[in-house]
Amino acid sequence: MRYFCVFLMFLSLYVPSFIVAAPVTLQLGHIAEADNPYAKGAVHFAELVKQRTNGVISIHIHAAGEMGSQRDLIEGVAAGTIDMALTSSALLANYVPAVALFDLPFLFRDKQHAYKALDTVGMQLSAAGNARGIITLAFWENGMRQMTNNVRPIMRPEDMAGLKFRVMEQPLCIEMMKVLGVKPVPMPITELYDALKQGVVDGQENPLAHIATKKYYKVQKYISLTSHTYTPEPLLISANTWNKLTQEQRDLLRAAAEETRDWQRQLCDEEEYEFLKIIRASGTCEVNDNVDMDAFRQATRKVWDTYTMIFGDKALKAVLALQ
Repeated sequence: MRYFCVFLMFLSLYVPSFIVAAPVTLQLGHIAEADNPYAKGAVHFAELVKQRTNGVISIHIHAAGEMGSQRDLIEGVAAGTIDMALTSSALLANYVPAVALFDLPFLFRDKQHAYKALDTVGMQLSAAGNARGIITLAFWENGMRQMTNNVRPIMRPEDMAGLKFRVMEQPLCIEMMKVLGVKPVPMPITELYDALKQGVVDGQENPLAHIATKKYYKVQKYISLTSHTYTPEPLLISANTWNKLTQEQRDLLRAAAEETRDWQRQLCDEEEYEFLKIIRASGTCEVNDNVDMDAFRQATRKVWDTYTMIFGDKALKAVLALQ
């Protein structure tokens, strides 16, 4: 017995505490299909956590809106009824308002600029969510947003006048559509396919990952590669769940989230080209890449003014100054 006690003391000195801790199961929800890059990121993250903790922490993934809309997911994280969620920064901004910065049209020079901004200014701004029970572990990626519709090709801003577009349930996203002359229809993405198929809305805007994996290209005649907005995909954890974990477990989850972030961003970047190939090859819609980007950039700049009027320009200047 004495030797067994000595062995346990020795083990406690050299084995991380989470290895001998009680098992923890975390529920993670998102609205993506299984072949979406951030859905694959969730699987990669879960496998990494399981491996690093020797199975003590397991993450059960609920995909494709199984746990509700993005709004439902964020509300659940804030309330402590959902452990973790992947959601758009635009919807997160309804709870952490300043994060709307990252959904401003034509904000980033390129993806590397976006990554630097999100990993610095983004993490600083998202920390305001801690007080509301929402902790951001890292910003993953959902790609560049493109326009689709069933009425006409969109090449310039004036081509959008009078169209009914589904838009995310977030004020600045609604504002962007209004300045383009569109009638915005706020709607959860879980309702979008049927709304497009039934003609409730003429069009929508989403990354190629959603357009391809949710089959929007099958119920839309035109796709315009406007790349008007970059879409971060923050990984959230409930403060209620976070506070139940040991510091060692928290450190491990954050490290795994950041490691997956880098892996998933690269995957998303690579797969955007593959999604475009699938859409082109389908023959069900016309893909337009001859878009007047400067005209769209000028037409949507008013949205920047709206943001700075509400939040000031300090964070915006910090992002623009990044090299």
